[in-house]
Order: sequence, then C-alpha cells, then structure tokens
Amino acid sequence: MKQHFLLMAVLLTMITMVQTHEQLPYSKIPDPAESYTAGTVASRMVDGLGFRYYWATEGLRPEDLNYRPSASGRTTDETLDHILGLTTFIVNTLSPPKAEAEKKELSFEAKRRQTLLLLKTASDILKKTDNLEQFDNANFPFWNLINGPIADALWHCGQVVMLRRASGNPFNSKVSVFWGKLRE
Repeated sequence: MKQHFLLMAVLLTMITMVQTHEQLPYSKIPDPAESYTAGTVASRMVDGLGFRYYWATEGLRPEDLNYRPSASGRTTDETLDHILGLTTFIVNTLSPPKAEAEKKELSFEAKRRQTLLLLKTASDILKKTDNLEQFDNANFPFWNLINGPIADALWHCGQVVMLRRASGNPFNSKVSVFWGKLRE
C-alpha cells in the first residue's frame, strides 16, 4: 500500500511539472505563419528569442543564478533582470496599455514566466500587422527596436548559456535552434 501511495505521489508530481512547462510559451517555436509579411517576420524573430530564452533558462539552479564571472560582471540573475527590462520595453513600444516591469524582487520562476509571456505578447502583436511603421514614435523608428532591445536580448541569452556552462550546468544539447524544437 505504501508503494502505491508513493508511486501515485511521484506520478502526480510529474504531471504537475509537465503541466507547468506546457503553460509557458516557447518550449518549441510555434508553427510559422502561412505567409511572409513584415509583421510575421518580425514576430518570428521574437519567437526565436523566446525559444532561446526558454532553453537558456530551463533548469537554472541557485548557484547558476548567483554565478558572477568577474567582480565587474553581472550575475546570471542580474542578466535575466536586464532581459526582462528589454522585453518590457519591447511590449511597451508595440502597444498601450503599457506593461510594467514589476519593481519588487521577483523569484527566478516569476521572472522567467513574465519574460516569456511578454515575448509571446510582442510576437502576437507583430503577427497581426503588415505595417511596422505604426510602431515608429517620436523617439525612434521600429528599426531601432530590432537592432536595440531585440538584438540585445538575443545577445544576453547567449551570455546566460555561457554563464550556465561556466557554473557547471550546460545548456541542453538536444535543443535545436535551427529547427526550433528538441532533437529526439
């Protein structure tokens, strides 16, 4: 009887873990749009960022989050804070009402979830437009969103992968960024 109870507890835990992962976007890149438009291409760039972020942050441990390569370098957690700020900026540029980065200290899980959901929001907004000029504003054109925060967030995802390797927790070798899914 004890063994059955233990087995049930383990199965319920595994089911809960799988459901939690399924609720977050970007464990795989969504199916592509049926046609190429300015909006669907920009959306796909954000989807690629979301996929990279998902797997760069999947399974990070406290020692990974606290890892600092040098006295002047950011910890992995500080790098994730920066990526969250960049994704908030992206969504705020694309649509009102303005998303706000929470000012309070977020747990790693909450920060990861918020970043992934913001990226999904940005992708969904972009996918629905053919006119990226509508996102130009008095301060900068849409082009700057691509070479600024989108490219910067991609850059920092690579840093997270490097930092996790340095702290002894390498990136999942089954991730295929080319195909946008895990290799079998």
